[in-house]
This record gives sequence, structure tokens and C-alpha cells, in this order.
Amino acid sequence: MCTTALRRRARRTLTGAGAVTALLAAVLTGCQSDGPATEGERGAQAGPRWNTAPASIAAVGDSITRGFDACSVLADCPEVSWATGNDPAVRSLAARLLGDAGVPARSWNYAVTGSRMADLAGQLASAAEHKPDLVTVMVGSNDACRPTASSMTPVAEFRAGFEKALAGLRAASPSSQVYVSSVPDLQRLWEQGKDTPVVRQIWKLGICQSMLADPLSVATGATARREQVRARVVEYNEVLREVCKKDALCRYDGGAVFQYPFAAEQLSHWDWFHPGKDGQARLAELAHRQVTAAEPPR
Repeated sequence: MCTTALRRRARRTLTGAGAVTALLAAVLTGCQSDGPATEGERGAQAGPRWNTAPASIAAVGDSITRGFDACSVLADCPEVSWATGNDPAVRSLAARLLGDAGVPARSWNYAVTGSRMADLAGQLASAAEHKPDLVTVMVGSNDACRPTASSMTPVAEFRAGFEKALAGLRAASPSSQVYVSSVPDLQRLWEQGKDTPVVRQIWKLGICQSMLADPLSVATGATARREQVRARVVEYNEVLREVCKKDALCRYDGGAVFQYPFAAEQLSHWDWFHPGKDGQARLAELAHRQVTAAEPPR
């Protein structure tokens, strides 16, 4: 503790203005650093803490989170969703965190097949009504999967959409944590199926033509198109990382989904593009590892 007497002793002990000044500076610095911080200082230092055991979960996003083509052809299968499903073969994030009994009452899935970033704000508004402890976000694949590469969502538009959606959630449910999945590497999915004739026939039905059109072509144009789509996905993921980083209760997966080496056994056997049950289980495993980690991924 600093006292006036301590200052007086300092003046008596040393002579010379410079010495007095130096000693007083040291004394005052020690006074400022000693003792407990005020409540305001402690709050500023600590900030909001990530809860590794959320008690309720809402999921938003696109066909992956709806389990599209995982159980039957051209149909949603939310029971195998990596985020909120109840299939024991998948062990969704909700099942791992809430227990099987808690999934029906304390998890909600607002993902919609075909959704893009522009749809995220509406989904998050619905999710916010439940004031969930955790919201999972997986969106962006359909912004890259367009009829042509030129019709992909511009990066600036993607960023503005994510910022708007996250701000809306934060206003409606300030304490909800957000776990953001990276966009999968669409080029890797092309690599897994391109050499199989039946897969190529299925892809002709119109699945992600910006990446999957002319799957065997090695022409300069086709190669450049696929590289352009992959580069756009990388840019989307950087947007997700940057915007999420500005929110103290948002955790990006560090590129875990983008980097995951999806193989044929993890893909739907109806379209060889969306995750099948095994793929959904891998996504649940990745998410659980990230959500329950004491620190976010580097």
C-alpha cells in the first residue's frame, strides 16, 4: 500500500531532483501494480468465456446440416445431421453434448437444403428465438456450387451477408455461442468421384456444375474453372475466420472441415457429393472436438 509517509521518507533519503524523481516514479509504479484489480479491470481482462458444455443447440446452414441424400435419394434426412441428429451411428454434436434424451427438447435444426449465405440471417433469427447456448453454422457450399463459376457469390457480398447475420443473432441472443464450420474442399469431392462412370452420370443431373461439369476434361478452361471454384472456397473460409474472430463468442473451426480428407466411404452413394452417414459422423466428431476444446484452434 502507498502512503504519504513513504513518499516523505523517500525525499529524506535521497538528495538531488533527479534521484527523487526516479525513486518517486518507482514507488508510484509499484503502487499502481500492487493490490487487486477493480471489478471493471477484471471484466476487461477476462471477457466472455467459451462454455465447453452448452446445454442447448440450434443448427443453421444448408443441405449438409439437413443430411440431404444421406438416407435416401434426393431427400433430407435430419435424423443423421452431424449437428442435431439422433441416429446412433452418427452420434451428432447434440447427442454428444446433451445426451440422447436431451436432443429432442434442446436442439433445433433450421438449415435448409439449397441455402446460401444470403439466407443465413433468416435462419439465425429463427434460431435466436430459443436463446440457444450454441449455434452451429455451416454455409457457403452453395455460394460456390453454381451453374457456372462466374455466377458464384462475390466475396464482398458473402462477407456482408455473414456480418449482417451474425450481428442479427448477437442483437437477438447476446450470449449464444457460435461454432462456424469451414466450407468443404469441393475440388477434393470432385477428385473422389470423377473416375467412376456412374458417378459422372449422376453429376450430369446438375450437381455443383461450377466444379463438376465435364469431370474428366483436362482442357485449360476446365482446369482453370475448377481452380477458380476452389480459390473462391478458400476466400469464403477466410471471410468466415475474419468475421468470426471479431466476436468473442464465435469460434471458427480453423479449416478442419476444409482440410478433412473425405473419401468415398464418407460420401452419399446416391450423389457421391454430399456426406453419407459416415461423413456426417466425421463432421460431428470434428465439431465436438472443437466445441469442447479449452482454446480455439490455431
